[in-house]
Amino acid sequence: MEVEKAATEPEITEVWNKETVPKVMNIVSTKLPQRDLISLLLVSPWINRNLISHPSLWLVLDFHEMNNAGDRLVSALSLSRYQNVKHINLEFARDIEEKHLEIVKNKVCGHCIRNLEVLNLNGCQKISDTGIELITYNCPKLKVFSIYWNVRVSDLGIKNLVKNCKLVIDLNVSGYVAYKKISLLIHLQFLDLCGAQNLSDDGLSCISKCKNLVSLNLTWCVRVTDEGVIAIGESCRSLEFLSLFGIVGVTDKSLEALSSSCSNTITTLDVNGCIGIKRRSHDQLLRLFPKLRCFKVHS
Repeated sequence: MEVEKAATEPEITEVWNKETVPKVMNIVSTKLPQRDLISLLLVSPWINRNLISHPSLWLVLDFHEMNNAGDRLVSALSLSRYQNVKHINLEFARDIEEKHLEIVKNKVCGHCIRNLEVLNLNGCQKISDTGIELITYNCPKLKVFSIYWNVRVSDLGIKNLVKNCKLVIDLNVSGYVAYKKISLLIHLQFLDLCGAQNLSDDGLSCISKCKNLVSLNLTWCVRVTDEGVIAIGESCRSLEFLSLFGIVGVTDKSLEALSSSCSNTITTLDVNGCIGIKRRSHDQLLRLFPKLRCFKVHS
């Protein structure tokens, strides 16, 4: 009976490198922050090749609060491994200017962001309507867009967004926007307008055309009154979350209108600071909104 030959150490090492290590690397690397993942690329050519061979590891570019973010963005998008990036986070990133977005659009492979689904520009104070046009030009699949804490965005910026990205379902915007263009985002489900102090009932009535809304944050939208909220309630009958925090022009009329149209959907309602809405017992609230799980009211 022939004795099976024991595997040599080099053979064991080869099997380990070809089979075990790639599996371990694939599991571990998905748990690492992007900065650590990039550092691993420098450990050895073998690890570099192994990581690059997994496209799913290179779907996010996170420059949150980083310095020199504009140049970093341009450099990253010129690399083949980011050709299918889906999420770019530039929240409070420093040194990001519109000249960088113009490079992304015209000189760096614009197709690299054609699969982009999430874009966060919160706090990027040097980005204006022009910047929105530049960065969204090649993003037809964009679904989530946020540019909060930016006073340079106007109605033109939203117009550019609507023109280039018709699939947006989640929008966070605050600035000097007229808000009427938002109504053209027919797939919109989540809208955050916290602090939009120039939002009027007229603008909110236009937004009510987004009939698929399930979440609406109107915190500190101080110009809004019952008229605007009633328009939302009558049209957005799938609404689950609504914040009216700090709006003194809203009264019990809004609550009654919401109960008539959204009683079977609303689970969270924040009316803290709405001095025109009277306090109610738990049972009274459940009669108005049977599915209510969270109700915040002024104490």
